[in-house]
Amino acid sequence: MQLGRAVRSLWGLDPDFLTVNHGSFGATPLSVLAAQSAWRRKLEAQPTRFMAKVLPEALSTATACLAAELGATPNDLVFIENTTSGCNAVLASLDLKQGDQILMLSHAYGAIQKAVEHTAHRAGAGLVRVPVPFPDYDDAALLEGIVTRLGLRTRLAIIDQVTSASALVLPIDHIIACCHDAGVPVLIDGAHAPGMVEINLDQLNADWYVGSCHKWLMAPKGSAFLWARADRQDRLHPTVISHGYGNGLHAEFDWVGTRDPSPMLAVTEALAFYHALGGYRLQRRNALLAQQAASLIADRLGTRRFGPATSIGAMAVAALPIGGEITPSRTNVVQQRLLAAGTDAPVVALAGAAWIRISAQAYNEMHDYVRLSGILASALSG
Repeated sequence: MQLGRAVRSLWGLDPDFLTVNHGSFGATPLSVLAAQSAWRRKLEAQPTRFMAKVLPEALSTATACLAAELGATPNDLVFIENTTSGCNAVLASLDLKQGDQILMLSHAYGAIQKAVEHTAHRAGAGLVRVPVPFPDYDDAALLEGIVTRLGLRTRLAIIDQVTSASALVLPIDHIIACCHDAGVPVLIDGAHAPGMVEINLDQLNADWYVGSCHKWLMAPKGSAFLWARADRQDRLHPTVISHGYGNGLHAEFDWVGTRDPSPMLAVTEALAFYHALGGYRLQRRNALLAQQAASLIADRLGTRRFGPATSIGAMAVAALPIGGEITPSRTNVVQQRLLAAGTDAPVVALAGAAWIRISAQAYNEMHDYVRLSGILASALSG
């Protein structure tokens, strides 16, 4: 099946804007948006009947469909609005004491870092950050850094399956095993992973796993999931306590008050769309395109592409030729210039340098990154 511009009309993307940042917020195909709208119409045709009679079965069907995609038992998986809420739910389930520690990576997503800082501060606990080797990444070095920082007071390790800023696909199976060997439970932040890499949650055997459906699975915004191993479910509750409290994982998470369930119910259509474009073949195609795109941009800018091929999924980063001290204000200036020039590629500061992060989705092709390199050259010379 031809991809790139041949399928771009399946999305409602602005044809004059260069979209190469699928990683931040995704982009939902028109057919999936139509399915979401159909669910909304059913809801509004008779809200009470829908919530009481239609929603329970429809949500169960969507959950089973997503669970099959992720290699999970449906009873262990629930829908949530976003991965941040799922991480907060897991953090709230901990019985932290003063002096306890939570371990996470130096490249962890900013919102989750804030949630951990808040939780740790309230309990008098500490936060241990494991440096991610960058820009010279190595799996063994990362694993050693994690193992050496696990201690007797470590109550949780939060590990990204795909780091947000640096776009690294991490060896979470080995990381989980190392943490479990030390008696430390693991929460996997898989915001970017579903649809980008293969996942089998039951085999992975983390303690908790959160993931987004609106990114690489192309479902509507407001669709994410939380998976919890059976022995970790008793103390787990949603951040909004409602009628289902105390009645089990699904009773609690399926009803957290009145909300629009259409993003979650449209996940079934999103999965069908994803597989129609190739499924796992699309994953491999996007990963290769991201690698080639980052190399092209680095070559044209005279910098370097980051990361071994085995650690790159559908996102990649390339260094920007910006000298001096790299501050958020400086990267923001470049970011605003790019937006003004008609592209959304994010600029991030890592290891004392500025990097451009690009995404590769089905609607992208190499010409997009040739165009991006020209926009970058102008933005950096301004």
